[in-house]
Amino acid sequence: MLQLSKKVEYGLIALRHMAMKPLGTVFTAKELAKEYDLPYELLAKILQKLARAGMVRSLQGVRGGYSLAKRADELTVADVINVIEETRPMVAECYTEGPESCYLFGSCTIRRPLGKLQRNLNVLFDEMTVQEIV
Repeated sequence: MLQLSKKVEYGLIALRHMAMKPLGTVFTAKELAKEYDLPYELLAKILQKLARAGMVRSLQGVRGGYSLAKRADELTVADVINVIEETRPMVAECYTEGPESCYLFGSCTIRRPLGKLQRNLNVLFDEMTVQEIV
């Protein structure tokens, strides 16, 4: 079954929370972790990745934390997945591992339909923005 990783889920939860407030509002990793009962250390690492990618701003100091660096309608789910996981979720192992991963590869009757599903899923991830999950 296709499934987003917990890291991607946590990143999307944090971005959604930030998108619900005016652009520039600052949130700490601790408050986000507490609000959604997420593991703080993992969320902090995810937010650091998003900051390095320019999706969020990292602000130092007493009033430090994270804020969206772009509008929520400029951030796609694909962008978030690519930053956090560096690979997209796949519908079938043969699309990530290649022909060697499946002894049925040459005679598989569902490989092409699964490929179509994968392409459609990729388009959905490319087009869906964080704003759409707010």
